[in-house]
Amino acid sequence: MSDTELTLLSLVVSPMIEDSLVDWLLARDEVPGFTSAAVNGHGSSAHSMSLAEQVSGRRRQVLFQLHLPALQAQSLVTALKRDFGDSGIHYWLVPLLACGHL
Repeated sequence: MSDTELTLLSLVVSPMIEDSLVDWLLARDEVPGFTSAAVNGHGSSAHSMSLAEQVSGRRRQVLFQLHLPALQAQSLVTALKRDFGDSGIHYWLVPLLACGHL
């Protein structure tokens, strides 16, 4: 993994920590910007869902996406683990073939 490889970092978080995460990301010099959107999570972890979520089959979540050089993305994940450990954030990193503005 080189620092010139671009990576897409996706974070799925509870709406309860959305504002805290927005503030945290905006305060980071290595984060040039990000996108967030309300999403629904679907899955087999019914034991962690409320009764209403179990009935509806979904849990309200917030998706954050940002693209960064790969090493910066890894560093950001490490900082997230330190500052938001046990908050239930789900994340994934995928390589980007291209990105830009049209």
